[in-house]
Amino acid sequence: MTLLMLIPLLLSQAETPVDSLADILPPIRPATEVQVSDFPNDEGHQLVVRWKLSPDDKLLDDYIILRSKEGGEFQAAAVIAPGTDSIVDDGGIANFTDYTYKVAAVRGEETIVSEPSAATQAAGQWFHIGRINVLVAMIFFFSLVTFFISQAKRGKNLFLRKIAGLEAIDEAVGRATEMGRPILFVPGLSGIGDIATIAALNILQGIAKKAAQYDTPIIVPNKDPIVYTVAREIVKEAYSDAGRPDAFNPDSVFFVTTSQFAYVAAVNGIMLREKPATNFFLGMFYAESLLLAETGNISGAIQIAGTDASAQLPFFITACDYTIIGEELYAASAYLSREPNLVGTIKAQDWGKATIGILLVVLTILALFGLEFATKIVTSV
Repeated sequence: MTLLMLIPLLLSQAETPVDSLADILPPIRPATEVQVSDFPNDEGHQLVVRWKLSPDDKLLDDYIILRSKEGGEFQAAAVIAPGTDSIVDDGGIANFTDYTYKVAAVRGEETIVSEPSAATQAAGQWFHIGRINVLVAMIFFFSLVTFFISQAKRGKNLFLRKIAGLEAIDEAVGRATEMGRPILFVPGLSGIGDIATIAALNILQGIAKKAAQYDTPIIVPNKDPIVYTVAREIVKEAYSDAGRPDAFNPDSVFFVTTSQFAYVAAVNGIMLREKPATNFFLGMFYAESLLLAETGNISGAIQIAGTDASAQLPFFITACDYTIIGEELYAASAYLSREPNLVGTIKAQDWGKATIGILLVVLTILALFGLEFATKIVTSV
């Protein structure tokens, strides 16, 4: 056969139409070995699906994950890119329900589906094994609390760091007594649900008891009606504990208003009219902190402030004689009352913080030397 005879044959083959890419490419092969397992350390609403990639993975457009519930019809659960051989399915998985999966390999209009996996159920775990360090820390901390409370109840004098603002309370109450002028106590502007308000009311109990013993008037204006009710009962009980229930003046604890700056104006008026010798600003404060502290400073009163609102601390530090900062406010009730349960808890917190600080330093140094267990612990804290 000559070259001239081959030319018509080649031209006729080139003119034959090709219907699709599938006509000239071999069919794709499916993914295999589809396995499903329960996702560890969860509440039971996730399953892990793994499979062996199709040998034609680089030619694929997508993988479609098909899911069947309790032997029902398979439906698409996810669409993922080629090269991925696992997925965590968290889309509406129910506890203790059989799920079966298939993986469909897709190239253009061509789809081939794998063999189904074995039926698998999702189940919640009682304990997250990745949080064993938290369990150990809790056991350690509760052991410290139990130990120090028992030590305090046995009469051992547990040392608590001196807090200047609390040490000055006796001096402040004594100053008001000597001058024959009242004490002003402002329990913050927040509600009873605020931890700073609760801490302030705990301090109020000790101050009111000292005021009752020295027969010094105390004024407690309140912005919140519930805080007013609680504060009134605290002061009344303090007078009873001091053995002078008849000296309690119901009008000394009163509700003013729920309006922020109307309340501040009223308290500032009290400071300028009544000229209290001592002002206590304890609790949660907002934009009014400087207005209160500066007015009290102008009136010449000794001022002790305390709050966990970090934005207001600079104003109190500037305008007040003593400032109780952050956590010191929470420790005040234990500091003043020396009640064994409170003192033991504060002491346990101090030891717990010191232990955590030392451990972090040691583990960080060990991690720098490449010790894997130290790295894992530090990164999981």
